[in-house]
Amino acid sequence: MTKPPEFDLQPTLVGETITLLPLHADDFESLLEAASDPLLWEQHPDPLRYQRDIFMKNFFASALSSGSAFVIIHNDSGDVIGSSRYYNWDADKREVAVGYTFLTRAYWGGTTNGELKKLMLDHAFRWAQVVWFHIGKHNVRSRKALEKIGGRFSHEQLYEMNNATHEYVHYRIDAPQWRGEQGG
Repeated sequence: MTKPPEFDLQPTLVGETITLLPLHADDFESLLEAASDPLLWEQHPDPLRYQRDIFMKNFFASALSSGSAFVIIHNDSGDVIGSSRYYNWDADKREVAVGYTFLTRAYWGGTTNGELKKLMLDHAFRWAQVVWFHIGKHNVRSRKALEKIGGRFSHEQLYEMNNATHEYVHYRIDAPQWRGEQGG
């Protein structure tokens, strides 16, 4: 039996308006600045993530140790405008998740999230057959944004996070569906 392919979890991905760069420890201050708006987190199961200590403990530390997280840079300004990451790569099933994504409010509702997901999905589907997205059940903005790019609802699940139980919804995009929608 052949060994499943190794997924490149932290490449540099360059798009028309944004670039995803591997997250490094020295990105903390610029990423915290991007994340410091309470409205970014108001529908999230961890709504205090805009606070420095909580951001470090509940987001940045695990993002850095994951070896699969990115800072999102706006190509024109060079500003850090958010973050995302791959996680839960299962080589045998050829499945991966994309998440822990946020964008500053200036980039909500336009084309940035679509460009971000296209970069990440095009890269993921070099290895994966399914990409999963786990979203807080009541995070309507994220759910709508994912549905806008073709995410299909799969199921709900409870997760323990920071000593509390949270309801999450799972969406998926399959490789054949993505390739068909992208014309390739």
